[in-house]
Amino acid sequence: MEFSLSEEQLMIQQAAKDFAQNELLPGIIERDDAQKFPWELVEKMADLGFMGMMVNEKYGGSGLDTLSYVLAMEELSKVDASASVMVSVNNSLVCWGLETFGTEAQKEKYLTRLASGEVIGAFCLSEPEAGSDATSQKTTAIDKGDHYILNGTKNWITNGSSAEFYLVIAQTDADKGHRGINALIVEKGMDGFEIGPKENKLGIRGSDTHSLIFNDVKVPKENRIGEDGFGFKFAMKTLSGGRIGIAAQALGIAAGAYELSKKYAKERKAFGTEIANHQAIAFKLADMHTKIQAARYLVYQAACDKDLGKDYSLSGAMAKLYASEVAMETAVEAVQIHGGNGFVKEYHVERLMRDAKITQIYEGTSEIQKMVISRSILKD
Repeated sequence: MEFSLSEEQLMIQQAAKDFAQNELLPGIIERDDAQKFPWELVEKMADLGFMGMMVNEKYGGSGLDTLSYVLAMEELSKVDASASVMVSVNNSLVCWGLETFGTEAQKEKYLTRLASGEVIGAFCLSEPEAGSDATSQKTTAIDKGDHYILNGTKNWITNGSSAEFYLVIAQTDADKGHRGINALIVEKGMDGFEIGPKENKLGIRGSDTHSLIFNDVKVPKENRIGEDGFGFKFAMKTLSGGRIGIAAQALGIAAGAYELSKKYAKERKAFGTEIANHQAIAFKLADMHTKIQAARYLVYQAACDKDLGKDYSLSGAMAKLYASEVAMETAVEAVQIHGGNGFVKEYHVERLMRDAKITQIYEGTSEIQKMVISRSILKD
C-alpha cells in the first residue's frame, strides 16, 4: 500500500507548512497565554482556501479532496492546534454537513459565506449531560408550525463567540427518542441567543470555547437541516467525518513534538556528546517515529476511504483513536527528552503536550471510538 501524493496535494501541504512556520509560529506563546486567536490570521487562512477546502467551488470552496484537507491539518497542527481546530470544525462539521444535507437555499445563504471564510461556524451537540451520550439532548426545539422555539444550553462549543452561524442539535419530540431530534441553523444575534463565559482550558487555549444559552429563540423552519427527526443521524454522520480531521490534528501534534525533539536531541550535549547519541534518547525517537508513521497511514487511509465513497466510520474511528494516543504519548516523551527545558514555554513542547490531551476527548472520546470499532468488527 502506497500513498502517492499528487503535485497539487504536495503544493497544499507546502503552503500549509509555510503558513504555520511564517504566520502561526510567531506570537503563538503570547496567544496561548492570552487565550486569544487573532481574526487576521483566520482571514489569511481563508485567503489560502483552508476554511472550505472540501466544498464545491460553486459554493465558494476550494473543491479539494479529504486527503488534501488532512495534509493541511497535519501541517497546521504541528505548530498551532488552536488554529487547526478552527479549520477542522468549519470544514468537517459545519461546511460538510451543510453541503451534504442542506437545501439549496441553505447552501446559498450560509455555505457560501462559510466556505469562503468570510465567516466561520460552530457545531453544537454537547450539553452538560449529553457529551458522549448524544441521545440525551435536553435542549428543546418545540414545533410551532412555521418555526421552532429553541431552549437549552450547549457546552464546550469551539468557535463559540467567533462564529456567525451555529448548527444546533435539539430535541423536538422526546417520545421518539433519537428519532425526535432535529438540527437547526441558528444565527448570531437572534433574540434570546446568549454566548456564555469563555472556558479556561488546559490546551488549545487560542481557540474560543464557550457555553451557549438559548432562551425562547425563534428559529424559522426553513433553517432545519433534513427531514423532521433527522438531527441525530445528521450529527452522527457529520462526526464520522469530523473524526478524520481531529485524527489529522493529533497526527500533526505528534509530528510537531517529534520534530522538535529530534532537533533538540541533535543539538543538546550531555556527558560529552549530543544526547541523540545516547541509546535512551535514540530509542525514544525511534519509537516516536514508528508510531507516528503508523498513525499517518491510518489517517490517510480514512481520508482515502471517504474520497472513494467507502464507509469510513471504522477507519475514521481507528485513525482518531490511535493518532490521539500517539499524540499524547509523543508529546509526553518530547517533554522528557527536553528535560527541564521541556517544562518551560519557549521550547513549545509543553504546549503540544497540553494540546494533545483534547484529541482523546472531543468529537468522541477514545472510549467512544472503541465502541464504534468493536461494534463494527463484531457485527459480521
